[in-house]
Amino acid sequence: MTDIDPLGPLDPNFAARFTRDIRRPPCQLYLISPLDVGGTFPDRLARALEAGPVAAFQFRVKDVDQHEATRLGEPLRAICAAHDVAFIVNDSISLAKRLEADGVHLGQEDGDPREARSVLGPNAQIGVTCHDSRHLAMEAGEAGADYVAFGAFYPTTTKAVSHVPDPVILSWWATVFEVPCVAIGGITPANAAPLIAAGADFLAVSHAVWGGDEAAAVKAFGAVLG
Repeated sequence: MTDIDPLGPLDPNFAARFTRDIRRPPCQLYLISPLDVGGTFPDRLARALEAGPVAAFQFRVKDVDQHEATRLGEPLRAICAAHDVAFIVNDSISLAKRLEADGVHLGQEDGDPREARSVLGPNAQIGVTCHDSRHLAMEAGEAGADYVAFGAFYPTTTKAVSHVPDPVILSWWATVFEVPCVAIGGITPANAAPLIAAGADFLAVSHAVWGGDEAAAVKAFGAVLG
């Protein structure tokens, strides 16, 4: 902790002055699935994970029941396990439990980190979407979240965007708290550097990888992440 006021005004020049703390691990890649994970997607996932270091993969499907989601998720979980990549389920604590996932990512309407911890156990990785809100991020941290996610930093077609934070929020969080932070939203190899410099511990990406050659994209991110 520092003596920075957690809820004081954010200096827009703070990110430019921020120096990444070398005691924090290097920024890592966090893949988010497209909504269509059927067909040849398991092969694409394996190809992406073989192309370079990936810390986590988030299984994100919509408008399917838990039986179908489980059927789709099981082979992806096995691929992640074989590559030592954390398998995180989006939104659903119950689906995460059913798939024996490594963790769950919660939106603001998807439950409390304390509930997720009680269901998934002490070793589960629990993340929380915090948009552009320092208050929500602090609440998530106090509730035991293992990481907080800010975004969308750039325009994205993956989901509707109503919150656009400034990278300074990453610098503020990295300066004040030890809990890792994730940057999300329209991130590509071309625009990732400012978010890494600002203090992001993870870059969450989807279309930038799955919208083209996934192996080439992972390698391109690896070059930026160093």
